[in-house]
Amino acid sequence: MFLALRELKHAKLRYFLISLIMVLIAWLVLFVTGLANGLANDNGAAISSSPATYFVLQKDSDNRLTRSNLTTSETQEIAKQLRKKESGNLGVQMGTITPPKKDKKTDITYFGMDKDSFMKPTITEGTAPKTKNEVIADISLKESGYTLNSNLKDSATGQQFKITGFTKNNTFSHAPVIFVGWDAWSLIHQTNQSAQGEYTAVALDVSESKAESLTLGKLELASSKEVLQGIPGYSEEQGSLLMMIAFLFVIAAFVLAAFFYVITIQKINQFGVLKAVGAGTAYLGRSIISQVLFLSVISLAIGNGLTFGLAAILPASMPFTLEPVLAVGCSVLFLIVAVAGSMLSLYRVVKVDALEAIGRAV
Repeated sequence: MFLALRELKHAKLRYFLISLIMVLIAWLVLFVTGLANGLANDNGAAISSSPATYFVLQKDSDNRLTRSNLTTSETQEIAKQLRKKESGNLGVQMGTITPPKKDKKTDITYFGMDKDSFMKPTITEGTAPKTKNEVIADISLKESGYTLNSNLKDSATGQQFKITGFTKNNTFSHAPVIFVGWDAWSLIHQTNQSAQGEYTAVALDVSESKAESLTLGKLELASSKEVLQGIPGYSEEQGSLLMMIAFLFVIAAFVLAAFFYVITIQKINQFGVLKAVGAGTAYLGRSIISQVLFLSVISLAIGNGLTFGLAAILPASMPFTLEPVLAVGCSVLFLIVAVAGSMLSLYRVVKVDALEAIGRAV
């Protein structure tokens, strides 16, 4: 570490520029990771944050809630095999709302469920509905101008509802979720002419063994993860972003390897002299690794600071989510990539011939 710090102190500008590039790469990786995680959360938060572990769907629905329709008798057959708190009927339907006297449309998703269902959302602001025309909405609906006690009108049916409470982290297919009771659901669901049943699915809060032991008949079982993957565009969106993140790590590895390799080549003569006076290959190798780790840690600290600082000022409409655990994981992976990229430099140090290097230096 002594040799590494002495060199960093001696060539400040060179290593400042390298550190700047590492900061920018780390910042880009963390920001894209947060964006990917935010988009995933915005696309299916109502499913991923719910306590449901499995869903019973219509057969051949491809794990998509919007393609499933169950009749009352089918849901009752499932409910008979479980305790009351282990299952709950669920209705899912995309829709559009407007303020009562305005034409500004907002895309939303209706979730119909029992008031005492284990799937019911946690109210973070306001109170629970007391009548059939009162609803709970995701707080992101505020971005469209809706507040507590605001009225909204369903564009398809003209039915009006009043928001009495807001909840957080409940979006579906990039649209805020509005939770309604079955009385309200029957009013808005009747316009879906392709629907043959009253419900979309049965949500289950059970273990894997109990879920697989159910007699489903013509229905099928899907885990919450499979339902999440079945949301239109979810897998494609995440696949593209994850590929971008993977390429960023690969590019980071090549860029860092090229920089440290060029610097090592420039110091071949000095390494030869150090070997000639007794410095071992292991000592020189540790010096390079220490240098890489030192620069990487400093760059990651700055990159994390910039990422979380930017996240704090981003508009609420931008889906960006980066938990500290995920940031730490990405940082550790970046460190591994940086060290891996410096392995080529270590190879050159091992191959340095002291006498040949001294001859070139003279």
